Amino acid sequence: MRADSVDGGSGFGQALAALFGRLWSSGADEEPDQDRGLVAELTDTIVDTVEPRVRARGDYRERLAPSVRATIAYLRELGRLPLDPVPLARASWGPDPCINAFFGRAEDIPALLGRSQELRAFFETNAMATEAFALLGMQREERTVFAPSMENGVLTQDVPQTTVNFTGHRLLSPAASLEQVREEAGKRLMLRLAQLTLARVLEADEQGAPDAQHKHLQAIRSRLLKQVRDGVGSFSEDPTVLARRIERARLDLDHAMDPKSRLATLDGSLALIEEVFGHPTKHVALERTQLHLSRMNVKVKPGSAEPHQVLQLAELRVGEQLKAVIAFVRCPRSELPARKDLLAQAERFL
Repeated sequence: MRADSVDGGSGFGQALAALFGRLWSSGADEEPDQDRGLVAELTDTIVDTVEPRVRARGDYRERLAPSVRATIAYLRELGRLPLDPVPLARASWGPDPCINAFFGRAEDIPALLGRSQELRAFFETNAMATEAFALLGMQREERTVFAPSMENGVLTQDVPQTTVNFTGHRLLSPAASLEQVREEAGKRLMLRLAQLTLARVLEADEQGAPDAQHKHLQAIRSRLLKQVRDGVGSFSEDPTVLARRIERARLDLDHAMDPKSRLATLDGSLALIEEVFGHPTKHVALERTQLHLSRMNVKVKPGSAEPHQVLQLAELRVGEQLKAVIAFVRCPRSELPARKDLLAQAERFL
């Protein structure tokens, strides 16, 4: 896999800019003839990510085209889901139910913004920008606690209640427009599908290769598989850095393996690419869910008279490794703390 296959200069970056620029902004389907070149380019970049030797099969583009088209069509459907950006600001913590639920305190918001080196770099590069758009990713955690609760006007002790917490906040891909952020989200989704396929190829090699018990080869495979799984499981992983780590491990594997045994797996690799990209609904889902929460993030039954707020969440699932709550956000420059303020906060804990 080329290290540049996931950045903005070529490969995935170039091909997916064409796809997701249309996908996430206009939502309009393209005519088949207009899509033909894009399908071919995406097919090549998927193959380069999963198993470049598949190019040895002269008909690989024709064989994979229906699967790639299926993924494009499905991601276009996801792109039509309305996800309006929310303001990531302290003033929103009180009135906005999502921001209130996502953060325990209003002060947590500038702390998150201040930790994002990408956001700082954006504002430093775009000196006149007053805000940036970004993708916020989080994990949703639920646990049962026993606490007092009012039931039918009577205070009852030790009532089982479900609390909801949002953790692991990450700001991804700050940009000047929402369309640019949506494009980057689409690139990351396609990359995760390719990495998911590569993980399956490696698992198939591990089970079927005649020399799978060779300790050195097995160790290299395990290292490469771990890199791939780490990438699939982290939507915030820098794609370029991840690609380079995978590339280094893959070169070690290529040097250790018998080329004949590797070539024998090409049909299996093609079949796995067909399976993943031909059935995207099995591997990627973006669902809208509704949560009824009190101000203390305790779950409340729908229709309850207890004061609560209703959250509309977007939950992203990619394979079995990644499930995250995502939201598009607007980040005001005025909320970004100065670096000296961050250092002062850190010193309080030293």
